[in-house]
Amino acid sequence: MTLASMTGFGRAEGDSGRWSFVWELRSVNGKGLDLRPRLPSGIDGLDQAVRSRLQKALSRGNVSVNLQMEMDASEASYRINEPWLETLRQRARIDETAYAALNVQLLAIRGVVEPASGEVSDEEITERDAAILTALDQAVAALVAARGQEGARLQAILLGLVEEFGRLVSAAADCDSLRPEARRERLQTMLAELLQADPPVNEDRLAQELALQMTRGDITEELDRLRAHVQQAAELLNSGEPVGRRLDFLAQEFNREANTLCSKSGDIELTRIGMDLKVAIDRFREQVQNVE
Repeated sequence: MTLASMTGFGRAEGDSGRWSFVWELRSVNGKGLDLRPRLPSGIDGLDQAVRSRLQKALSRGNVSVNLQMEMDASEASYRINEPWLETLRQRARIDETAYAALNVQLLAIRGVVEPASGEVSDEEITERDAAILTALDQAVAALVAARGQEGARLQAILLGLVEEFGRLVSAAADCDSLRPEARRERLQTMLAELLQADPPVNEDRLAQELALQMTRGDITEELDRLRAHVQQAAELLNSGEPVGRRLDFLAQEFNREANTLCSKSGDIELTRIGMDLKVAIDRFREQVQNVE
């Protein structure tokens, strides 16, 4: 199974009797699931049904939901909502003379011109709403498919980066500076310098310095944790579940270990590997922001 991206688009058309309609769904990155449905006047009652369908299909992303409807011109019947038009005039404090000049603009305000009541049966409305929701299901399926296609591309990129992590961790473990003989040589050199110091270093201070150097040069724990993170990242990427949040947290853990590795580095080769690892982690984190 592949990942799902939070970026996608879905569209579906439908009709019922005298109505035709088009759904358009767009989703982009988001910390949670933020649904923004825009429904025509008179269809507001479907808002909860729309949200319920999207919540079942998606777990994260900012999703814009737009429904456009048209009625057959030969069947359409409209009226002017006179009370609402008068309210608008009074709120704007338009006098009678100015009102005569502006009434065309006022007619464009939502709710001023509306379908004539009593012209549509309850049965027609029920059939229309059912057809609208059926088309919505098709648009949601298209959106999910688009997010899946983008997710497959992201999965390939992220798995490639995880493989790069593994190679860099192995390269760090193979650095000459980490070999026992190299560490022993460094400690012997430091010990000779401390013994020749003037004034002489006391035994307690000598023991502390040696212990500190041995600890600072040991990155065994960091390498073990990085290997564990590499394994966990690969498992998450192949799980087929919404793992964007966990991958984002894991990227932070990767970065923490890479920083520690660089701070403990005692030679140029290990530092270079640590910096390459940090660059790869930044690329990983950037791509993870798109994962559901």
